Amino acid sequence: MEIINQYGTIFMVMAVIFGFYMAWGIGANDVANAMGMPVGSGAITVKQAIIIAAIFEFAGAFIAGGQVTQTIRKGIIDTEVLSGSPEIIIYGMLAALLAAAIWLMIATTRGWPVSTTHTIVGAIVGFGVAGVGVDVVHWEKIGSIVASWLVSPLIGGTISLLLMISIRKLILDTDHPFESAKRWGPVYVFLVGWIVGLVTLFKGLKHLKLELTGPQSLIAATVIGIILALIGRAMINKVKVDATADREYHFASVEKVFVPLMVFTAAAMAFAHGSNDVANAIGPLAAVVSTVQSGGQVAQKAGLPLWILFLGGGGIVVGLATMGYRVMQTIGTKITELTPTRGYCATLAAATTVVLASKTGLPVSTTQIAVGAVMGVGLARGVGAIDLRVIGGIVLSWFITLPAGGLLAALLFFLFKGMFS
Repeated sequence: MEIINQYGTIFMVMAVIFGFYMAWGIGANDVANAMGMPVGSGAITVKQAIIIAAIFEFAGAFIAGGQVTQTIRKGIIDTEVLSGSPEIIIYGMLAALLAAAIWLMIATTRGWPVSTTHTIVGAIVGFGVAGVGVDVVHWEKIGSIVASWLVSPLIGGTISLLLMISIRKLILDTDHPFESAKRWGPVYVFLVGWIVGLVTLFKGLKHLKLELTGPQSLIAATVIGIILALIGRAMINKVKVDATADREYHFASVEKVFVPLMVFTAAAMAFAHGSNDVANAIGPLAAVVSTVQSGGQVAQKAGLPLWILFLGGGGIVVGLATMGYRVMQTIGTKITELTPTRGYCATLAAATTVVLASKTGLPVSTTQIAVGAVMGVGLARGVGAIDLRVIGGIVLSWFITLPAGGLLAALLFFLFKGMFS
């Protein structure tokens, strides 16, 4: 307790700096996963991607980022065991934040799309084992998180494959693909608004004092979907047939219809990503802030100040704007060739999987989901359409991430303990 009273302000400042640094890393590495598909398909430019992400990543983090934060903050290790030594929690969470941020910076400079979730979970486990012992870790929770890492890319890939098959059946394989695209386009826009709206409302927005019942959420999500579909139809109606482009590529005009759809799916993915992955930066930050402000009380339940969500959302946007282009290239152009139709399927599938996982409170890997979804649209054209060497390199970087985060956090934990104890 004395240590917290003596160094409380320093701990708070360190937590804010490390939390922002971690959020920067998420923006530089993970948001590129969300925006890589729209940019890689040619639907939007890098500059447009940054603007869309800035608005919707921040909105997702601020509006719907509270649920997963609880898992990161107090679901991975047993904080009650440390109630007699609250400074251990502070050293550990600071170490986890800094370790994860450093690893993300290294990965981003190399263009590796690693999992920020892997990184922060590995870092928290690393400090827990190093600082207290193996028993402090909720291994059953780790098991469910690891299971979600395996299942979520499969779900993302399956949804994107099914969406691609539906587009092929309803649009590409018809006698008049362009007319079919204009007819079915608003339905695909409706899907975007309905799914993201439904899961966000179902999840509950307690920190904004807004909670709806199941039927109310269903009605509200349907209204959101219809509004977006009407806006989408107005945008799609402006698209004209490009006969010259169609001679070079039969479906060129169809792909143009899907460009407005990609704007909606990019926004949905950014919102979904912000709601899930902001927790990786602000979960440990919230743990430090609540422990310091309570004078050393290790609370299993603590309010999440809105300024923390604001900080996390802001850091994510800065990270994307400064370094996000590196990982965007890997996701958007190196795994498989993307067009607006393929990019739409991959992005909507990834967004759907992320918001569903976010509802359950599981901090899944957006990276793995995005890669799974891109592989799904690639497989729709056969295994030969995927660059397996790139996939191999990405998977290898995932395996390195967990131990790298854990080892770095353990070293930094002992460093902070030596500095302040």
